[in-house]
Amino acid sequence: MSTTGRSGIGDYGTRVPPPLWLRHDASLGHDIPGHLERPDRIRALEAALGEREWLGWRRAEAPEAAREALLAVHPEPHLDHVAGLCAAGGGMIDMDTECVPDTWSAALRAAGGAVALVDALLGGQAACGFSALRPPGHHAEAARAMGFCFLANAAIAAEHALRGHGAGRVLILDWDVHHGNGTSEIFRFSRDVLFCSVHQSPLYPGTGPASDVGSGAGEGYTVNLPVPPGSGDDAFRSLVEHVVVPLARAFEPRLILVSAGFDAHGADPLASCRMTEAGYAALTASLRRVGDELGAPVGLVLEGGYDIGALVGSVLELMPVLAAPATPGEGAVALDVHPLAAQARERLARFWPVLSR
Repeated sequence: MSTTGRSGIGDYGTRVPPPLWLRHDASLGHDIPGHLERPDRIRALEAALGEREWLGWRRAEAPEAAREALLAVHPEPHLDHVAGLCAAGGGMIDMDTECVPDTWSAALRAAGGAVALVDALLGGQAACGFSALRPPGHHAEAARAMGFCFLANAAIAAEHALRGHGAGRVLILDWDVHHGNGTSEIFRFSRDVLFCSVHQSPLYPGTGPASDVGSGAGEGYTVNLPVPPGSGDDAFRSLVEHVVVPLARAFEPRLILVSAGFDAHGADPLASCRMTEAGYAALTASLRRVGDELGAPVGLVLEGGYDIGALVGSVLELMPVLAAPATPGEGAVALDVHPLAAQARERLARFWPVLSR
């Protein structure tokens, strides 16, 4: 583990690689007229970053995900069904999820970007990164597309880290306002992935109660942290700092992935939480601190966020924190333990004794 933060030169005199932004124009092809999950999300992000010279981040074109990486998570009939529906002109999968001919190409690039992010982080080509492609993925179950999602991008990336890089342990934090049911189900029985989700409840898709802690060998490795409508920065920050961070220290992942949705922002039209741009930066700072401590790089995979201004503002606020040369400090004011975090620590301590300290 480096003792020099990210000042540019590591312990052995090697230069820290620049942060990586993965993108592809195929993301714009998945275009459902009138849908909130729309290409303008990407256009607005890239326009704002272009005006700021990409904040010094290196850009790369996301490849299509390899079939092998997809099959590690999704059965072949699911892949063939979605690809075939797109090839036939598209159509409705459920009330929220529709595809057009270009959807399959976009989905392959979104999954491929997440996989390429893992390759860069674990291969030493990037210190941190953001796979900023669409459609999102955390609602996609192994054999079911739903909730705007077709392929389970973050889950595919985590599985690739385990199989392709021998990572051993991966932590996924899902801070999208909607529960990441797909990711949760895919790793329900796994001890190799610690899945933590902070999400509004009640809200679509209706899953993710605090009582769901995984199953079988994976019991205790699913950590659901539901929050009520109206929750803001104080609740989200405390749940991450006082629950997820100590869990990370105990779990010791080699990689930290974030299902990074921005729909818990107070301006978002699909939920009722009250996060701010500064709140997302603070969540990122918490992950950077523990990631640096453990020597685990942090990578973000885009999920939701449907108010364009809130999405752009939140991403712009957190990017400098994610890529800061030195580990972010604790801040001038100590963060109080929120009652929701105290309750979570108490109920999870039987699996993770560190939370009882």
